[in-house]
Order: sequence, then structure tokens, then C-alpha cells
Amino acid sequence: MTINISSFLSPSDVFLDVRSPDKFSLLRDLAQRASPSTGLTSDMIVAELMKREQLGSTGVGGGVAVPHARYIGLKKPFGLVARLKPAVDFEAIDDLPVDLVFVLLVPSTADGDHLNMLAAVSRRMRSREVTQKLRSIQDPNIFYRLLIAEPEKH
Repeated sequence: MTINISSFLSPSDVFLDVRSPDKFSLLRDLAQRASPSTGLTSDMIVAELMKREQLGSTGVGGGVAVPHARYIGLKKPFGLVARLKPAVDFEAIDDLPVDLVFVLLVPSTADGDHLNMLAAVSRRMRSREVTQKLRSIQDPNIFYRLLIAEPEKH
């Protein structure tokens, strides 16, 4: 089953040119931005994201990271995306700094759905053409529309 990113990301959860000195500070900042929309405290959010990072970095390469975690009490999946200026070290698999971060928070009860959501984000963020455009767009609404667009079938 294909899940569209628009089912868990809204235009108001796109943040461009976020500044942060390091990975932990960035995750704390993004957790604070996510907290009002999720009903979770920013401390709860950052704690689970950091637990996940300790298992292995969610920096997937090409300047992209997809930090994600499951939460008891979260009612529905939630996404937040940030473009960073400048990029930060995220201990990514290719050792390159990260400037595109897609945070995915899912309910603890979302069995296979969270894997489908991660797959949808990964497919979109794996496209070099898409990430290059995301790095240059200045309007958050255009950024959002590009991110949620269905990939073209060849």
C-alpha cells in the first residue's frame, strides 16, 4: 500500500533555513516545534528520537536524515521537515553533513503503517532531482508541494 506524504505532513510543518549548532540541539528544536501539534512534550519527543539515533544514525546519505520514533499516546502520525542552513554533522552513513531533515513520529500502535510512511519519505528524499530543488526553493508552500507530489512514473 502506498501512503502519500500529505497524509502525515502539513504545510505548516515545513521550516526553511533552520540554524542549529549540532544534531542534539537540532532534534531538541524540532521536538519543540512538533510538540504543539502532537500533544506530546518536547522532552518525550527528543528522548525517543535520541534513543533511535543511538541504535544507528538516521542520516541516510546525500545530506538527508529521517529521524523517527514510535510514541505511546500519539493519536496519528506526524511529520515535520526542515531545511538547515548550514548543514550539521548527523553521523550519516556517508559521513556528509545533513541539510534536509524529515522527522516522522508515529503512534506505537501503527504496526506496518510506519514502515510504509518511512518508505514514502525515503523514496521521495532519495531522488537527487527532488533534493536539489528542495535545497533551492525559498517558498515553504512550493517546498511542500514538491515534497508531497507523486513521483512521475517512467
